[in-house]
Amino acid sequence: MIRAVIFDWAGTVLDFGSRAPMAAFQEAFRQLGVAISIDDARGPMGMAKRDHIRLVGTAPHINAAWRARHGHDFGAADIEAVFGIFEPLNVAAVQTAEHSTLIAGAKATLDWCARRGIRIGSTTGYTRPIMERLAPLAATQGFSPEVMVCAGDLPAGRPAPLQMWWAMATMGIWPASDVVKCDDTPPGIGEARQAGAWAVGFALSGNIAGLSEVEMAGASETEKAQMRARATKELRAAGAHVVVDSIADLPRAIAEIEERQARGEKPGSLGA
Repeated sequence: MIRAVIFDWAGTVLDFGSRAPMAAFQEAFRQLGVAISIDDARGPMGMAKRDHIRLVGTAPHINAAWRARHGHDFGAADIEAVFGIFEPLNVAAVQTAEHSTLIAGAKATLDWCARRGIRIGSTTGYTRPIMERLAPLAATQGFSPEVMVCAGDLPAGRPAPLQMWWAMATMGIWPASDVVKCDDTPPGIGEARQAGAWAVGFALSGNIAGLSEVEMAGASETEKAQMRARATKELRAAGAHVVVDSIADLPRAIAEIEERQARGEKPGSLGA
């Protein structure tokens, strides 16, 4: 009953913890004289990177630091200045093994989808120059979606539904109620819901938990439960129909969705 899955990339299929952009954001702001924390950098994750930079820079405490350093509030020209530093740093980061390796269980899940005839597409908050370096590395590991819609390809990024609609139109898949979107961030879940698709959130492999795979393996069950609860709350609030730990658990999530479909349930619009 599910005909296609549209995947996000970092924190969803590869780069456990979605860690590649973090140092790049911090370094870009640092080079322009303002320090930001990892939590500051992670806050709007999932959005197109210029939108992400805008939300970080206009946060009250960061805007105040920017004004003290530069004599004006954070504005459009400043977004471009930060982005000009950030993008090359992120391009370099995604090419490392740490940030380009598929998350454990991803290949098995992709193979499971292939056996069931479920088609694979993707959307991302990364720009096309970043993805031109990352996508070939993913392809060597078995992740080659039919379509890859990047931030900047369309007039509006997440949580707007345009990237999802473009992916589905390119694949020739409709209605949206036959599609599952997988993501680790609230903007990516919002994208799914705005598009009318089923939304599956990944709690432990993504941005909200934010740990590397090694760090997660070393966490206690109590710590994992706390991270899972926090991520589940945020992803559910954004509209996720199902939340699981990682891509390894997607077959179970799809089984639940198909049971709901069999009962006549549809994904509904955001807020429904």
